[in-house]
Amino acid sequence: MDIGQSERGPEDVKVVGKSGQISIGKRFAGKRLRVEYRDDGSIVLTSVVMVPESELWTLKEPHRSRIERGLAWAARNPPAETDLGALVEKAASPARTRRRGKHR
Repeated sequence: MDIGQSERGPEDVKVVGKSGQISIGKRFAGKRLRVEYRDDGSIVLTSVVMVPESELWTLKEPHRSRIERGLAWAARNPPAETDLGALVEKAASPARTRRRGKHR
């Protein structure tokens, strides 16, 4: 739902109370809003989300692309039950030539 459009229309007039507050509706309750004060006296509210600094790396390249590729791969490859017997047998067999280096 767009902040500019409400059920009443694109514009609404609010009166600021003695405490300096206005109510913009329950649908915004609990949301974080950035307040931008413009030189012409207008105020712009923008709904925002917070990203913990420790997770900010996930939004930057090359990590973002790698995560997106991984999610796309997971969507194309549903989980399957592992044949534990075959896995144990493979692990017990003599080492085969294995590719070393970068994984794709």
